[in-house]
Amino acid sequence: MNLTRCDQEPIHLLGRVQGFGFLIAVTADWVVTAVSENVGAFIPSSASELLGTKADSFLSPATIHEFRNVLQHVKPGAYPETVQGVVVADVPFDVSIGISGDVIMMEFEPHVGVERVSRYVSDVQFAIKQMTALPDLEEILAHAVRFCSAFTSFDRVMAYRFLPDGSGEVVTEQAVSEMEPFLGLRYPATDIPKQARALYVRNPIRIISDSHDIGALILSEEATGNPSLDLSASVLRAVSPTHLEYLRNMGVAASASVSIIVDGKLWGLLACHHRQPLTLAISHRNALLLFGQMLSLVLESRLAQTASVYEQLSKTLLDAIEKAAALSPNIVNVLLDNAELACRILEADGMAIIVNDGVTAIHRTPTVSEIRDIGEKLNSTEPGRIFSTSDLARWLAETQGITERAAGLLAIPISSAPRDHLLFFRSEIAKQVHWAGNPEKPVEMTGADQRLSPRRSFELWKQTVRGQSKDWDATKIQAAERLRVVILDAVLRTVDETARHRRLTVERQEILIAELNHRVRNVLTLVRSLISQTNREAMSTEDYASVLEGRIQALARAHDQITRNNWSPAPFTSLVATELKEHLNGKGPRLFIHGDDALLTPSAFSTMALVMHELVANSAKHGALKTELGTVSITLARQPDASLSVLWQEAGGPPVAQPQRRGFGTTIIERSVPYELHGTAQLEFDVDGLRAQFQLPAGHVRDLPALSAKRKAAIKPLATGAGTHIEAPAHVLLVEDNMIIAIDAEDMLQQLGATSVTIASTVREALAMVASRPFDMALLDINLGTETSIPVAMALREKGIPFAFTSGYRDDNALPAALRSSMVLGKPYDKDCLQTLIGLLRGTGG
Repeated sequence: MNLTRCDQEPIHLLGRVQGFGFLIAVTADWVVTAVSENVGAFIPSSASELLGTKADSFLSPATIHEFRNVLQHVKPGAYPETVQGVVVADVPFDVSIGISGDVIMMEFEPHVGVERVSRYVSDVQFAIKQMTALPDLEEILAHAVRFCSAFTSFDRVMAYRFLPDGSGEVVTEQAVSEMEPFLGLRYPATDIPKQARALYVRNPIRIISDSHDIGALILSEEATGNPSLDLSASVLRAVSPTHLEYLRNMGVAASASVSIIVDGKLWGLLACHHRQPLTLAISHRNALLLFGQMLSLVLESRLAQTASVYEQLSKTLLDAIEKAAALSPNIVNVLLDNAELACRILEADGMAIIVNDGVTAIHRTPTVSEIRDIGEKLNSTEPGRIFSTSDLARWLAETQGITERAAGLLAIPISSAPRDHLLFFRSEIAKQVHWAGNPEKPVEMTGADQRLSPRRSFELWKQTVRGQSKDWDATKIQAAERLRVVILDAVLRTVDETARHRRLTVERQEILIAELNHRVRNVLTLVRSLISQTNREAMSTEDYASVLEGRIQALARAHDQITRNNWSPAPFTSLVATELKEHLNGKGPRLFIHGDDALLTPSAFSTMALVMHELVANSAKHGALKTELGTVSITLARQPDASLSVLWQEAGGPPVAQPQRRGFGTTIIERSVPYELHGTAQLEFDVDGLRAQFQLPAGHVRDLPALSAKRKAAIKPLATGAGTHIEAPAHVLLVEDNMIIAIDAEDMLQQLGATSVTIASTVREALAMVASRPFDMALLDINLGTETSIPVAMALREKGIPFAFTSGYRDDNALPAALRSSMVLGKPYDKDCLQTLIGLLRGTGG
């Protein structure tokens, strides 16, 4: 039958306390909110008289003060603290005080003299001293049972251990001769329901003084609306009627149990039975509780020692396999060479290996065909997990007698592919289990209301178990897991190496393609901007073609130099020499460079290539290089802050005058370094020759070559298309670290109707602008050198300002999840692309 009703019985909300004491619950301001109805049997006050009164009506101020101090270190729901000798109505009581929900719970029991408490503690100390000297679990448990029998005077004391299936077994016992022995009997898991086991952990000592006592009802103030007081931590909590009937069916009038808790889990119990009602005083119970806690610690220590020995043996195996794997790539040979030790550690009778569809078996195992069937079924289980069963025939749905060869299986996956496994087998163990009554009928339904009733018969019930092996316990599973890790990390390293290299090659190619695509798109965007800006200068078609070609060639030459060594920093002098090569025309030394050379990062090299090109072109057309006697000197100087100072000085050319207007070339010279490199630029038109001073920050200058780390991400471009004219919003924020692209985008936005375009090249600048100015829209380049514009996007999002990204990458995953739905404009883009984007932003709100 289904026993879930038994597991679901709310035994902590029974609303009663046992009759050997009484309960009073008070609120935080010490007003009585609940009282057990038997209070009048202990003090001259009834429950109805106490409900709603202040606690100081029956407790002295000193007692309440002491209770308050105790409550300082009592946590809600925890096991209560004890205060001894509390006088109520001239009667001394020992009080257990704790917290249940939002009330203070006080449980009163008759006081026991201090001299008896002292004796209890002395007895426990002596027993603990003897127990800690014992060598193994069996002797420790036997000693604990003997001590509890003498200490409590119960007729029977048992050490009860829980098994992996939830059932429990009596492993040692001390009983009077008149009682039927329970030693070796097994009890089904339903005898102690799940909720009862949970309470055994929270409330580690429990007594039932009289199995015929249903308990005294707890009465509550109607106004509180809380009739079901949580008694999980109560020492007087009444007992489930089902359990009381269970005890009576066993002939037990009183019982006590002490929890054995190992590693925070209920490992077992010291269970005590008595044929007559019996109450242990609170001081007696506290001493027994101390003994139980020490017993738990001693058992935990012994179990840890056993595990340590087993762990050392396992380590020997793992070390042997790891060393062998370093010398031999053959997994089968490595495992076969260590099969004897592996089978001994895992207590297996045979071992088999399935690798690349091949089967190798040693000792007692199923047939090769059966092993293949096992391997196929294992492929349907959760990958990468240890699998074990003590009933192989049932798991495999085998009816052809596999049990004769193996009854238990422990399977270890030993490759990333599911086809490879290391298998251990155990033989059948036919065993008899002695149950205390029929385990199939632990409870029955009785009465018109179909009440749960525990079984009445506890006669020996023998069950023969066949077709199963010994269970694979937790230590074996853990050893198998460590073995799996060693095999995967060491033995299969060579097997997976080829696949790993192939995978890494593909990943590198994808990264390279994405990076190349990003750079090409940026270059195309830059070239398109150069074309657009050069076209704005008043000149003939021939001059336009010449100027544009010179600028593009300058970029190409710079790109050639920085890619020659895998996008590494390149010497500044090589940039200048390449640029001036065509203008010297073999007419002798025209260029003089002073100071030590320096390496420029790729971004700085490209920027300075355009700057130098414009300086050289201007000098060849209007300055020193126009005449045969004119010279140019460049002075390089590293500053204390590691920045680089570059001074361009012309001499010997025609007189220089301040230009009437600033062309695009002059803009490049004056604004490129401050905008893109965050350095400084100063241009002076002296009569004797042009003078230009640049300061390049240390971050763009290197003493030795170094590779720049590149982002792998790539963003898909925004689809574009023709449509009706759409006006740009009035105030636009443009975040772009390339000055020429920024200028070009500014022009396009203004042509589309923007009245003001604010440009920022760093996150800091952009955030400051977002905080201080109102914007109708923003366009953000994702990659800003060593940072990204993601923080700016988040700030715009908080303010509700529509925005879109621009990038040369083509992978949506470059954006965080919160911004994955944002629009992205792929580079290079033109005015039509911007117009389409503006229309989409206005339709979606960004």
